[in-house]
Amino acid sequence: MKKLRIAGLASILALSVGLAACGNDSKEGKTIGDEVDYKITGIEPGAGIMTATNKALEEYDNLKDYKLVESSSAAMAAELDKAIKNEDPIIVTGWTPHWMFAKYDLKYLKDPKGVYGDAEKIETFARKGLKEDQPSAYTVLDQFSWTNDDIGEVMVDIQEGTDPAEAADKWVKDNKDKVDEWTKGADKVSGEEITLSYVAWDSEIASTNVVAKTLESIGYKVKLVQLDAGPMFTAVAEGNADATVSGWLPLTHKDYLDKYGDKMDRLGPNLEGAKTGLVVPSYVEADSIEDLK
Repeated sequence: MKKLRIAGLASILALSVGLAACGNDSKEGKTIGDEVDYKITGIEPGAGIMTATNKALEEYDNLKDYKLVESSSAAMAAELDKAIKNEDPIIVTGWTPHWMFAKYDLKYLKDPKGVYGDAEKIETFARKGLKEDQPSAYTVLDQFSWTNDDIGEVMVDIQEGTDPAEAADKWVKDNKDKVDEWTKGADKVSGEEITLSYVAWDSEIASTNVVAKTLESIGYKVKLVQLDAGPMFTAVAEGNADATVSGWLPLTHKDYLDKYGDKMDRLGPNLEGAKTGLVVPSYVEADSIEDLK
């Protein structure tokens, strides 16, 4: 009887090991494409990164079965958060600066075909005539420049629930030396009005609010106008907005620069090292777009 019990136990153990092995084989047999349902989670249609990703689907043979899902910046971030909490694989369209890189352990997939281009710069543009009409504002806008670490502080505060204006005000007060560099040579004014246009990206919400608080510190009344990328540039080019600090170049907003560039003053970069591409959590076993089978 004892021998029978031992034999039975051995059979059960063997069956368990066999089933476990089958389960492992099944999971190991899945490609990344299988696990993400051949889906790349994107943002708003028409964004430069969406155009580049559609091009990537054409350029990379291994992406022929993938589809780019349009959503919004907020919806993409929510999907990313959900996947990471469950340790599920996910592929998203990502860019730096963005608060998600401060909150999660993420990585860009290498882009050997160069579809997403080199690192981008975020540039400042002003309407024609602003330098003469509002020289102090023009001086601040021309001297505004900060780093990914700087903007990251503001974006994380906003993402955690702080009102954008409050987060910007806190940063301006905590970074007086840098703000003094921006306002150097700018005379104070008394309630003069200025309008800034921007796109509703986390980075541009942060930067535009910080510039607004800086301008307010020398006496301006600042109006912020949130627009899509095309109307944002149109507003500056046609004089309906005084400036924007939200121009991503040379790739993301290239079409708008080509169309409106000669109708605006190009003041140069306010942040360097911006980047776009396909992004995955660090636990995803892929380092290049070519690894997405």
